Amino acid sequence: AIVTMVLALSVSRMVKVNTIVKRLPSVETLGCVSVVCSDKTGTLTQNRMTVKECYTNGEVKEGKMLDQEKDKQFLQGFVLCNDASIENGARIGDPTELALLLMAEPLGIHREQLEQRMQRVAELAFDSERKRMTTLHEDGRGWISYTKGSPDEIIERCQYVLIHGEKQPMTPERKRQIYQVLSRFTSRALRVLALGIKESAVDTFPESTTGGISENGLTFVGMVGMADPIRPEAKEAVAEFYRAGVKTIMITGDRVDTAFAIARELGIATDRRECISGEELVLLSETELKDRLSYLRVFAHVSPEHKVRIVMACKQNGEVTAMTGDGVNDAPSLKSADVGIAMGKMGTDVAKNAADIVLTDDNFATIAKAIAQGRSIYENIRKSVLFLLSSNFGEIITMLCAIILGFAAPLKSSHILWINLITDAFPALALGMEAGEKDIMQRPPRDRKEGIFAGGLGVDVVWQGFVIALLTLAAYLIGDYMERGHFAIENSADGMTMAFLTMSLTEMFHAFNMRRERGSIFAVHRQNWYLFGAMAFSLIATTAVIYIPALKQAFQFESISPAEYLIAVGLAFLIIPIVELVKLFRRLGSK
Repeated sequence: AIVTMVLALSVSRMVKVNTIVKRLPSVETLGCVSVVCSDKTGTLTQNRMTVKECYTNGEVKEGKMLDQEKDKQFLQGFVLCNDASIENGARIGDPTELALLLMAEPLGIHREQLEQRMQRVAELAFDSERKRMTTLHEDGRGWISYTKGSPDEIIERCQYVLIHGEKQPMTPERKRQIYQVLSRFTSRALRVLALGIKESAVDTFPESTTGGISENGLTFVGMVGMADPIRPEAKEAVAEFYRAGVKTIMITGDRVDTAFAIARELGIATDRRECISGEELVLLSETELKDRLSYLRVFAHVSPEHKVRIVMACKQNGEVTAMTGDGVNDAPSLKSADVGIAMGKMGTDVAKNAADIVLTDDNFATIAKAIAQGRSIYENIRKSVLFLLSSNFGEIITMLCAIILGFAAPLKSSHILWINLITDAFPALALGMEAGEKDIMQRPPRDRKEGIFAGGLGVDVVWQGFVIALLTLAAYLIGDYMERGHFAIENSADGMTMAFLTMSLTEMFHAFNMRRERGSIFAVHRQNWYLFGAMAFSLIATTAVIYIPALKQAFQFESISPAEYLIAVGLAFLIIPIVELVKLFRRLGSK
């Protein structure tokens, strides 16, 4: 019950770091994540595309240096083969397509006005397999189709090149020149789109089996190179993952050169050998892919099907894998991952439904915060479990030792029930709200197969339980002696009351020990006010049971003297220095 409540309370904390958890078990899995597979656009970058360079009429020029007349087909093509819109200052659509409209807007070219005289009559929408989009228009003089998309897809379908309005053959020399410019753009981390056109006479409808559109025999018009600034916080998040032993893998539809340039800037990859294209990926067997995953950090020019294969290969390598995505086609890879992470702003409903976690700010750095929270939550569950088990084990040992030694029962069943419900439950919940330790993201990921008793927790339960039992029995004997002036080892009201008070307070103080499983509680810089509140409530309630006549009579307690009360408090407090000493010896031994 406590574990479930701690998880539920922790989920509300994760909302504060822009993370919505859809499935409770995924919180625990986050703490084990060893690989994060991330989309590039909008996650690692800001998804604010800006046209920086253009290549048209055989020349490279800046986007703001385009000429309305000389570059007419170039501008018209990118504006008409476009589904975004800018109306009354409102920008609607994909950031990449909006960047193309903003490129033409200063020259007085607007999509809505252009489509009034060049109506769109058919289209082939963009998809991840074709990597291109085509629209067909009628301008009164004939038919013209514009095809934009991946440079490799467009260039290979072009038989001609448009130079200053003249259609010229696509010679090997011209193709080599185009690819040189493309390489120059991608090496500067620019995302590149190419444009091709095809014209037909007014009385000849383009031959095709798909909506009257043909995507072959095109005329190459030009290319745009767009910059998408990286998120400033993403670079630090990648570094934080590195310190935490979590590998970052970037997956993108961009060309390898573009992807590598961005990955190098982010610190994801430092060598070109760490990158692989979708075309190369197809040629690898499952065994070869698993072997190369040890150093591969960038997957470029990939399709959604490739993403599933990458995720499955990571899992087969023993990695606990988190996968980000936002599109309909990302749903299979999100489902395949150990933790599927969908984007809340740009993500589709299909992606969000398939995911375990939704990021409300679409920010890669939020994943680092979520993993840190996941690790902290698991540590808090361990602390709560250790606290509850050691406390309950202490109760068992207390009663067992009393029976073996021939003592009267130091506690009644009603006393133990009170301790479990009041003294234990509230501090255990408060431990679940403990802030993460400072070095939580400087440790390697936890092995998913690791049990909750790993790391010596079982041993801690036993020896801490014995300490609690010894302190409680000591309180009982002292109370028995102070009541009679000698040890009677019989039913002692003072002894039972002191034993109850000592055990209750010992477990309260012990809750503070649990704030750090190995570190000193005196090195904690952030206070857990929930724990202070739980202790105050438990202390008041326990004292009331001893001194309020009706409650005292119901539980068969004695109103002990101030000296006896202080002795019980002193005995209970000993749990802190004892546990601190054991932690100190362990830290010294580990060095």
